[in-house]
Amino acid sequence: MDKHLLNKLTATIESANKIIFGKENAIRLAMTCLLSRGHLMIEDLPGVGKTTLAHVIAQLLGLKFNRIQFTSDMLPADVLGISIYEQNSSHFTFHPGPIFANIVLADEINRATPRAQSALLEAMEERQITIEGETRILPAPFFVIATQNPTEHIGTYPLPESQLDRFLMSISLGYPDVEAERLLLTATDRRDEMQNLIATIDQKSLLELQKQVLQVTASEALIDYIQAILQFSRHSQNFVCGLSPRAGLALLHASKAWALIDNRDYVIPEDVQAVLPAVTNHRLMNVESDSAQFPQDKLLNLHTLHAEHYKRHFYDYE
Repeated sequence: MDKHLLNKLTATIESANKIIFGKENAIRLAMTCLLSRGHLMIEDLPGVGKTTLAHVIAQLLGLKFNRIQFTSDMLPADVLGISIYEQNSSHFTFHPGPIFANIVLADEINRATPRAQSALLEAMEERQITIEGETRILPAPFFVIATQNPTEHIGTYPLPESQLDRFLMSISLGYPDVEAERLLLTATDRRDEMQNLIATIDQKSLLELQKQVLQVTASEALIDYIQAILQFSRHSQNFVCGLSPRAGLALLHASKAWALIDNRDYVIPEDVQAVLPAVTNHRLMNVESDSAQFPQDKLLNLHTLHAEHYKRHFYDYE
């Protein structure tokens, strides 16, 4: 592992914590998602800092950043781009949409219709888009941060399971605690602080860190542990269906990235437990509810009780 790069990563997380108070775990999960080459969903009430988190990450990484404000009248071309006929040259010229950026903030994604939401599917999965029969590669790294309001709010369109599964993680910021909120009320305006942020990692360093995540090792016992969690979700009567193989890969990659942030080149069960709720909550549906998310506290209890046995097995096996 490159200690210099890891120091840069630590500095990035610490700088973000100075702007967004009391959300250390959410910030670390967001960076874990980025290092895992995944995409992040943030679902919460308006005004709790979802958009601010996306802006802070983009500025600290020094990458090209575009924001897309999703609305009910949005079309796929508003996201991907469009070819316009140029009279002077007598041919069509492609004008890239806001999707052509390193970090794309899809703000209030569930306010757009399913047709507009689907514009992100190929981009998120393949890191490319196809328009008028021509494939165009998106810049690397490519990271989508989508925010959405609770589905019970007026004017929202729930994301289908196929699109939710494209997000490696789904997190919720929640209200700040009393101490963090007091800091927020008495400190300098966060917008002014954000303007003074200096990038702590460049594009080349970030790509190298993403490569280092792939070099983090997971033992046979650790793979047994992850498989046990997957099997538990598939055989549990609490869920409509269990976690897919893609979810298992997401869990493994996120655990490796979490371990890397901890300056380790190997994964332990605590890494899996740390990222488990963010990786699985949006992929599991409760049989007793139409909601696409299983209640987080009950999900954690179920997985924790099941996982403790395998954690003991892991350490005995090691």
